[in-house]
Amino acid sequence: MLPILQAAGLPVIPLLIASLVALALIVERIIYLRRAKILPPQLLDEVVRVYHNGKITKDVVESLEKNSPLGAVLAAALRNVDAPREVMKESIEEAGRGVAHVLERFLTTLGTIASLAPLMGLFGTVIGMIEIFGSTNSTGANPAQLAHGISVALYNTAFGIAIAMPALIAYRHFRALVDSFIIDMEMQAVKFVDIVHGARK
Repeated sequence: MLPILQAAGLPVIPLLIASLVALALIVERIIYLRRAKILPPQLLDEVVRVYHNGKITKDVVESLEKNSPLGAVLAAALRNVDAPREVMKESIEEAGRGVAHVLERFLTTLGTIASLAPLMGLFGTVIGMIEIFGSTNSTGANPAQLAHGISVALYNTAFGIAIAMPALIAYRHFRALVDSFIIDMEMQAVKFVDIVHGARK
């Protein structure tokens, strides 16, 4: 690998940094965006049971808020359980916006790397082309310098594409995953509002 990096030249350094950042973000998002962690399967039933038992205390609400992103949304509903339906829904929407922001953390950076990596590769390609033209003089081209320029151009192009493809796939996957989590949270929150206001049993 080291000879390849040496052949790619200095322009490959930003690409290496981008690849390490992208890898770290992908691993972090895989660990964080687990369905069981974001949407605990029995949490809504437990909240409904607490509501029916009338055991809504400040400690219960604070514990629920720290439980998970879904817990934060349902905690907002519990805080306004005696308020009109519209007020309750507004509090849920406000909490949902905050939760969505947390779930989308680092996705912009990952998307930026996916978009920027091919341009960084293109920059390396331009540097390689400059070296190629620089190797030409009145007596002809320097074969060693010509070969180095070509390797810089091709390696940087390849590295840029190789980094962009998995970063883009991961970005699209995580974006779709977050969207599905948000929709599920909204559905569970609306179900709880319906239960509180007598639309459901």
